[in-house]
Amino acid sequence: MLTSIPDAQREAQMQYFDGHYKMLVAGAYVICAATERKIPVEILRYWSVDLQEAYYDAEASHARVKQLAAGDG
Repeated sequence: MLTSIPDAQREAQMQYFDGHYKMLVAGAYVICAATERKIPVEILRYWSVDLQEAYYDAEASHARVKQLAAGDG
C-alpha cells in the first residue's frame, strides 16, 4: 500500500528563473544549498538560476558563491 506525504511535510521541487520560480512538485519547503536549512516556500527569496539552488538568505547565497569559488562545492 502506498502512502503519500502531505504537501505540508514534503520538500518542494522547483525550477528557478530570473525573478520567479515554478513549483514542479508541491511541497512546503526547499533546502538551502549553503546551510542545509529548510526554507519555507512562502519566504523563499534567494536562488541561483544557473545552479538551480535555493538559499536561505543573502548571507547564505554569498557563502555559497565563496564556497564554489574555493572549489569546495
